[in-house]
Amino acid sequence: MAQRKGCLIGCGVALVLGIGLAVLAVFGMGKVLDVADKTLVDPKVYEAVKTGDAESEVRAKLPSGDSFVKSALKDGGPAEPEGGVCSWYISSADPKNGKETVLRFCFKDGKLAEKAEYPMK
Repeated sequence: MAQRKGCLIGCGVALVLGIGLAVLAVFGMGKVLDVADKTLVDPKVYEAVKTGDAESEVRAKLPSGDSFVKSALKDGGPAEPEGGVCSWYISSADPKNGKETVLRFCFKDGKLAEKAEYPMK
């Protein structure tokens, strides 16, 4: 009887651990998809917008950009223009030399003041 009880306990623990791992996997995939949905920009969008374009028109073509990777995207880029507000995104194009490309859009006075493209550190 004790052996059977030990087996049931072991199976119960394994089941709980398995369910926990499945939940973590689903949560992790959700985070990855969330980052992709909020930070990926098609290079065609980057090429299509020009400095001087209205901020509202440019932002309408961009995802929200609000994700936990935002601070990592800032590293390695050129200095931000003084008085501007910038947003950082990842290019949806294939990585160059094994590095993702960061696309930065900076706005000032309601217009696109600057855009920059650089490899992610």
